[in-house]
Amino acid sequence: MNKKFLACSAIFVSLFVANTLSAQEKAVEKSAKLSVYRVTPAKINDLVHTKLDVSFDYAKRYLYGKEWVTLKPHFYATDSLTLDAQGMDIKTVALVGTKGNTPLKYDYRDNKLYITLNKKYTNTEKYTVYIAYTAKPDELKVQGSAAITDAKGLYFINPDGADKNKPIQIWTQGETESSSAWFPTIDKPDQKTTQEISMTVQSKYTTLSNGKLVSQKPNANGTRTDTWKMDLPHSPYLFMMAVGDFKITKDTYKGKEVNYYLEPKYAPFAKQIFGKTPTMMKFYSDVLGVDYPWNKYAQVVARDYVSGAMENTTATLHGEHIQKTDRELLDGNEEGTIAHELFHQWFGDYVTAESWSNLTMNESFATFGEIIWHGYDEGKDAEDKSRYEKLQSYISSTKNGESPLLARFYYNDKEDMFDNVSYAKGSVILYAMKNQMGDAAFYKGLNKYLTTNAFKNGETHQLRLAMEDITGKDWSPYFNQWYYAGGHPILAVDYGYENGKATIRVKQTQDAAVQTFTLPVKVVIYAGGQKVTKEIVINSREQTFSFEVSAKPDLIDFDADKIIVGEINDNKVAENYYFQYKNAPTYANRIEALQFIMQSKAKSGQQILLGALKDKSGDLRALSIEGLNLEDAEVKAVALPVLLQMAKTDKDTEARAAAITKLAETGDQNYKALLLDGVKDRSYRVIAASIAGLTKVAPQEGMTALSSLDQDTKDHIASSIASLYISDPKDEHQAFYENIMANGDRNKIFAVIGQYFQYLRANTNPTVTEKGINGISAAIERLKLQNYLNKQLSGAYEATAQAKTQQAKSASGEVKSNLNKQADIFKKAAAELGKE
Repeated sequence: MNKKFLACSAIFVSLFVANTLSAQEKAVEKSAKLSVYRVTPAKINDLVHTKLDVSFDYAKRYLYGKEWVTLKPHFYATDSLTLDAQGMDIKTVALVGTKGNTPLKYDYRDNKLYITLNKKYTNTEKYTVYIAYTAKPDELKVQGSAAITDAKGLYFINPDGADKNKPIQIWTQGETESSSAWFPTIDKPDQKTTQEISMTVQSKYTTLSNGKLVSQKPNANGTRTDTWKMDLPHSPYLFMMAVGDFKITKDTYKGKEVNYYLEPKYAPFAKQIFGKTPTMMKFYSDVLGVDYPWNKYAQVVARDYVSGAMENTTATLHGEHIQKTDRELLDGNEEGTIAHELFHQWFGDYVTAESWSNLTMNESFATFGEIIWHGYDEGKDAEDKSRYEKLQSYISSTKNGESPLLARFYYNDKEDMFDNVSYAKGSVILYAMKNQMGDAAFYKGLNKYLTTNAFKNGETHQLRLAMEDITGKDWSPYFNQWYYAGGHPILAVDYGYENGKATIRVKQTQDAAVQTFTLPVKVVIYAGGQKVTKEIVINSREQTFSFEVSAKPDLIDFDADKIIVGEINDNKVAENYYFQYKNAPTYANRIEALQFIMQSKAKSGQQILLGALKDKSGDLRALSIEGLNLEDAEVKAVALPVLLQMAKTDKDTEARAAAITKLAETGDQNYKALLLDGVKDRSYRVIAASIAGLTKVAPQEGMTALSSLDQDTKDHIASSIASLYISDPKDEHQAFYENIMANGDRNKIFAVIGQYFQYLRANTNPTVTEKGINGISAAIERLKLQNYLNKQLSGAYEATAQAKTQQAKSASGEVKSNLNKQADIFKKAAAELGKE
């Protein structure tokens, strides 16, 4: 599953939230000592085959189901069967026999169906149980998490058609253990079963499920029954259904169906969104030495999805953020998410994590899959950028080098496993392993793991054994350090030079409770016009390394391959960074040099920033623009013509928008024509920058241009508009925020909620305050965002209440009264959130 919105890609633009989370991915939390070892549940019975016949009651939001589930005892003989069945009405439980069904005794309590079989079965005997039931997901009392905001398994979207702006859909979400909310099963990842699902739906709707569509039968009452069959075994949490008005765009890979299911509005752009999928399938098949193992691959986009995307076997379900027009795609695509979910078809579906403790065997690999796809598709720099971003995402969610184990058998809740350790950290740990082994050995090891455990389950020890089998080397130290112990190194690195020798002093400064790491490191020394590579091993808390050199080094590029999964703090000076940008230009080195220059604000660094306006990476061009000091006349004279050209022609819309913003900051009226042209651009990002710039250069014309935009454009630049209204907190602007809170999806909420809070804080009308806070609360409840926002909002509300109270002390009359009323509203809201 991709949590990157949270690919998944939700960005909290606000005062109180500053973290980017990935689709089912959440920040790392330091846990108290946990005493419960999460043992893998005992396998008493094994699923063999699951056959379902389902229909839907849209008005009641029910599923009417018939199930024929075939099982056999795992090893020991047994006369009982326990199935997970959440929030159901159980109508019939019977043993299927050649002469008819025989009723079985059962007890249904605590979301478990306890069945007494007609005899004791051995593990050489299969038996089939028939169950008639009604699933009532909307009546199920379950709680989601920061990763997956709801856990009721089956979702009816706009079933009564009341919302004219939203399609009528049904879809399922099984991870972690929610499939049992729509069919009785043994809802554990170490179970594998073949399946057959027959869905009876209104004939106007399209269906999708795992495997192949083997039949479509029209019924006399205007419905149709579609039967989907999956001949290869997979885990229950990977079962899926989707029903809705989807338009199918067809593609192929080696004769297998590759289809894209989209709302009709977005169908013309299906190939632009998903069109690289067959190429991805070939790339992954080739690099792993295991051809795509299933009989088809489909991708469907659903409304109001509770996470980022989900790798259901042969049928990935995406949240609506991936559904873009050609115009939206100008500002970025979701290829990382598409690649992530596809790589899961091998790591997660073909071989499935044996337990949630071993989630790294699913999610670390899928995130790693994103990284290598970017490298294959766009080149090494894009690959390096991707893994740099994964590492920073992980590190930004930690403190003092502390973080949970990657293979984690102690946790409060299985949902806690879906964090930046299982995703981001795990992916760069795999990349570092690849670096140490060499690509050929690493991928041969992955092939060994996949083929040995095909259609079964895997854990980290099996990966280690596969790698050892291929390389002939004991990899226990690596796994003990990175998989079975937590945290990461924080290295304080000091460079020196004396008497013809370069010295490197390294201290591991992570918290004393965090392990001392062993780290093989490649060091490249640039001295006297020469480039010398040295290999060192860091294995204690303090070490010094010394090397003879021909002159004082211009740069010591420590960890030249950038594979250390940790933090490095060194004593490089400005000249080292300038040399680094020009002469050791990996993505990490370039961005590190640019960030240093921006922080130091030294005039000497401006020449590097000017040169970086031609950097190969659009985001680094944009970063360089941000750091330019246009108050320096010399810099300004050189920069302005380049910025003007970039504002007009740069192929990357982020860089174009940055150039427009920088030019507008000069206040020069000569740029008004450029900004007015920018308002007419196709790129929403460029339009947003142009509108914001115009309000600086010519405020009245900026607001006029804003009001003239069509609603589609306003919707797409909502975050920019929301920021403008903070400085102009009139009562009438609340309707803009209110509409987003009432109707926006989670990405739209995240994009403006911070600005809405700032607007409410700046506004002086208590009626607006109360209405706004109520609207925010309703949006959080509607989209189940409590785990993301409640804590931050509570603190922000409390601080605002105190500030308003303080302001009231020096005010009088109606102003004083309003400030006190606002303070009470914010204080009450903070208290309410604090209870949840």
